[in-house]
Amino acid sequence: MVNLEAELPALSSERIAVHVTNDALRQIRGGHPWIWDGSIVRASAQGRAGDLAVIFDDKRKFAAIGLWDPNAPIAVRILHHGAPLAIDAAFFADKLLTAFARRQPLQDNNDTTAFRLVHGENDGLPGLVVDRYDNTLVIKLDSPVWVPHLVSIIEPLIELTDAERVVLRASRRIADDLPSILRDSPTIFGKPPVGPIQFFEHGLQFEADVERGQKTGHFLDQRDNRQLVGIRCEGAHVLDVFCNTGGFSVYAAAGGARSVHSIDVSPHAIEATQRHIEINRSGLGYDTRHTSLAADAFDAMEDLIDRHQHFDVIVIDPPSFAPNSASVPAARRAYRRLTSLAVALLASGGTLVQASCSSRIPADEFYALVTGEIAENDHKAIHTIRTGHALDHPIGFEQGAYLKAVLADVVPAFR
Repeated sequence: MVNLEAELPALSSERIAVHVTNDALRQIRGGHPWIWDGSIVRASAQGRAGDLAVIFDDKRKFAAIGLWDPNAPIAVRILHHGAPLAIDAAFFADKLLTAFARRQPLQDNNDTTAFRLVHGENDGLPGLVVDRYDNTLVIKLDSPVWVPHLVSIIEPLIELTDAERVVLRASRRIADDLPSILRDSPTIFGKPPVGPIQFFEHGLQFEADVERGQKTGHFLDQRDNRQLVGIRCEGAHVLDVFCNTGGFSVYAAAGGARSVHSIDVSPHAIEATQRHIEINRSGLGYDTRHTSLAADAFDAMEDLIDRHQHFDVIVIDPPSFAPNSASVPAARRAYRRLTSLAVALLASGGTLVQASCSSRIPADEFYALVTGEIAENDHKAIHTIRTGHALDHPIGFEQGAYLKAVLADVVPAFR
């Protein structure tokens, strides 16, 4: 930590005075955590990423304070609004303690040793994500505004969790702009891991490549949905599409599935799925037949249809199809096509589990897309369950809601 503190950019004493549009002020007072660059009327200085920006209203009174980024569309990430408040190490420690306490039920559950400890904007720390894998913490940065404040974040995190190591992951957008000490090794506290970190979800064993794996090494947000699916799989033939590292596949096998077929475009994901299936097979002793395929999901599903294959449970958990507003129409078409393919592959009365992590597709719209496409294929959804975010992925503002899933039994419409 001493070397880290010495190498990071020094905290600036400068405060950027920022005036914004009336609409932006309304958004801030409503709890929105972002100020877009187009909403800024004027700023007192160019500043640097991570400087504190003080937002004033049209009467020059304090409205909010946040982290300044002069080179990004999100120019200010709001930390606090209302009455003036000091933003210092004690402020960050208090935010982290609140986030830690919110997840106490997970802390107390020995069957689950991996969860999201800080969920960015939704925990009042916009742009900062911290995932815990047993005794390893992974910090994921989507903005450089947190770099000057890392020591103020890492020290209380270690104190709260007794973590053995801290790994820093940065989005591609900011990775090249990080200080050299953060680029040289992802592990910024403790000893670098010698291999994947082992952890448990509801008693099932997984591994996460915290230094090079996708995101922080594992998709933690589907944990509860995976458990919900697993209890439905006894004696079932299961298809897991976009399986990633095999979370749903493992839960299905542990739930007593007769067979599981896992599909993902990434060979590395397929390898991880196979490893997780076998790790848990040796521990739990299930005899599920597992097959897998590295292929495009749409092509693979069409091939299964051509071969007249049918499944009792189909899980479709794709990556985000709508990274920007322009991609929303194509995302809607993709979700409908996946639903249509799934209906053709489901055994009569089979269960469809379809998820979306595209925040630009609201939950009600996604539900309507899936059930509407089922109807277009002369079937209907019954016993429908809609799920959202788990305890460790709280929602603090409207745009923070991204994850949604539909679980339904699909039967012919004439029944």
